[in-house]
Amino acid sequence: MVVFVIVVLLVALALAALSVKILKQYERGVLFRLGRVQGAPRGPGLVLIVPLVDRLQRVSLRIVTMPIQSQGIITRDNVSVDVSAVAYYRVKDVERSVVAIENVSAAINQIAQTTLRAVVGRHTLDETLSETDTINQNIREILDVQTEEWGIEVTVVELKDIQLPESMKRAMARQAEAEREKRAKIIAAQGEALAAGELAAASDVMLAHPLALQLRNLQTLAEIAVDRNSTVVFPAPLMSTIQELGAFLNRETTAAREATIATGTPAAPVAPPVNGELTHN
Repeated sequence: MVVFVIVVLLVALALAALSVKILKQYERGVLFRLGRVQGAPRGPGLVLIVPLVDRLQRVSLRIVTMPIQSQGIITRDNVSVDVSAVAYYRVKDVERSVVAIENVSAAINQIAQTTLRAVVGRHTLDETLSETDTINQNIREILDVQTEEWGIEVTVVELKDIQLPESMKRAMARQAEAEREKRAKIIAAQGEALAAGELAAASDVMLAHPLALQLRNLQTLAEIAVDRNSTVVFPAPLMSTIQELGAFLNRETTAAREATIATGTPAAPVAPPVNGELTHN
């Protein structure tokens, strides 16, 4: 009799232990009684069930990170690329996520791969590289529509890596280099145009103020003297020197003619300048 009582107590304790379930804060439980869903999802906290009759299916409400393996895709402009992505989803309807589909993670992984291939295939390579935000949004919207009936919400989809063929990488590198050279030539041409304009303005100022050119010459001599050169060759303003020399010869010739008329004696001819000095014979 005592043994029977002990057995009954042990069985009662075992059934009591089996009837108590504890769900964490991020968990909910779908209760099946003889195979049928009973009421709303349970939890979190302590949940009591009938042993051997009820079965509690746990469902996590946390966001799940699911990598989408690399897919070989041919873009709209016939370029073969390998694209991988990552998706984030969470359970929105606990009951449907258990009843409507057998394996949520596997189903979303498969539909994400086919959707990634379809969306990227509708874009060119340049669009795939530059419009990733638009592609991410399109993939997320398509996945969200497909998974809504499963009680799943896809929150974010991001393209993680885009692998290009080596030949395409070399072609893009040459294109980028040519683009940089074009910009460099344009900038250099613009600099030359600005410099020419400033030189023209400076020449107008020096033309109006001849002493400015002499001051610039003296400044250049001072800059050259800093280098301690033993020989300095500095070009003089040749045109102005020739004009001044011509004016001087004209004055001398006129004066000599006037003297001849006044005295009746021919004047001595004016010799050309030697070492910057004029001499009379």
